Formats: sequence, C-alpha cells, structure tokens
Amino acid sequence: MWLLYLALASYGVATLIWLGYVWFQKESYYLAGSRTIALGWLCHTLALLVQTLTQGFFPVGSFGAALSLFSWALITTFLILNWRYPVKVLGAMVIPMAAMLLSGSLILPRPQELPAILQSFWLSFHIAAALLGNATFALAFLGGILYLIQERQIKSKKFGFFYRRLPSLETLDALNYYCINIGFVLLTLGIISGSLYAQYTLGTFWQWDPKETMTLMAWLLYAGLLHERLVKGWRGRRAALLAIAGFVVLMVTFVGADFWHRSYHRFDTFGRLP
Repeated sequence: MWLLYLALASYGVATLIWLGYVWFQKESYYLAGSRTIALGWLCHTLALLVQTLTQGFFPVGSFGAALSLFSWALITTFLILNWRYPVKVLGAMVIPMAAMLLSGSLILPRPQELPAILQSFWLSFHIAAALLGNATFALAFLGGILYLIQERQIKSKKFGFFYRRLPSLETLDALNYYCINIGFVLLTLGIISGSLYAQYTLGTFWQWDPKETMTLMAWLLYAGLLHERLVKGWRGRRAALLAIAGFVVLMVTFVGADFWHRSYHRFDTFGRLP
C-alpha cells in the first residue's frame, strides 16, 4: 500500500512542477516533471504487481481498484504519447486527473474477499483493455479541449496566455486521430472479451445491460468518427467535439454502472452472479 501513497505523492509533485513548466516555459521544469512522473508510474506499477502476486489475480474486483488501474493506464498512455506526440502542456491536465483517480482509489473501501468469478484472466483482460482504451480516449478528450482553445484564439486573433504554450492545430488534430485509433482497438478488444466471458459465465453474449448499451453507443460514435475521417476527411473542430462527446459517454458509463441497480456490472453484485 505504501507504494501507492508514494505514487500519489509523486503525481502531486509532478503536477506542481508541470504547472510551473506551463507558466514559466523552462525546459528544466519539464525534465524534472518527466522524471517525477516516471518515478510515480514505477511505484504504481510495482504496487499493482505486488497486489497481483499477493492476491493471485489482477486487482480489478472493486470500484476503488478500477480507479487505481484507470489512473495507472492514464499515466502509461500519456508517457507513450508524450514520446510519440510530445504535447508537453498536456501533462498539466493528465497528471492531476490521474492523481485524483488514485486518491479516490485509496479512499474507497476494498472488499475483504473476492468472488471466484472475478478471479479470471479473461475478466482481467477485459477490464484492463477497456480501461486502457478509456485512458487513451481521455487523452483525445483533453487534446480536443486544447484544440478548441487554440482555435478560438486564432479565429478571434486574441493571442492570450495559452497561444504560445499550445502546439499547432495540426499537431492537436494528429494527436486526436492517433489516440482515437488506438483507443478504438482497445475498446473493441474490451467489448469482445467481455462478451465472451459473459457467454461463459451467464450463458449469453449480450444482455443489453445499461453499461453494455452505453459502451456500444460510445463505440458506434468513435467508429463513425473514424469512418468520416477516412472517407470524408473530417478534421479539426468537428473531430475534437466528437472526441469530447465520446469520452463523456464513456465516463457516464464507467461511473454510472456502479449506481445502476439493475446493472450486473455493479462491483457489489458480482458475487451474486451464477
């Protein structure tokens, strides 16, 4: 558990350093922030590995555990993206989000015993793929917000605080496209693996559960966006708005599933599944 607190402390310090980088635009701040977030990611990864080895299964059996994994996925995808598309200012938005998710994970109670139905490799794969996909879509969501901010400044010719701190519209649009492509593959894997596991445990591939339905809606939205980008050349503002809308649907699905009483995706109902 102390590794998670160390990871959270690193994320908090990295947030402050990254905000300092955004304000002062000093490369030394960016390097220090990158090293600090890498330390936090390493501690977070080790904590997940220790939990897996200690419990004998991947730690995904509670809402708190899912928040921790989502936080880790967010940092992981950001580190990869920052190497592929170094939109440095994005760190000032991603890292605090990851810190808040991990804080929520540490506050929420954890189940003492996990039902056997949750101790499955395929269920772990399903949840990990879905959360990695959500994390990648989160980067597209944040990139979409930055695109709208930069576009507004350019069109109004009011070059404010963020103008010189944000990359070009072309870079932000490329970031959007890259993230949605990767996220779409991961979300598709999550849906397929979840359907196969549902068939194995419940005897049916699909029950039109609220979470299943809203996830399918998000998948169709992203599929439509990718199709229109490839066929009709959708770019820029429209793509940014759809990326934002898709992520909002995913977050309503992710958070709301634990409050829908009829949803078998509630973490406290897994133990009652056949």
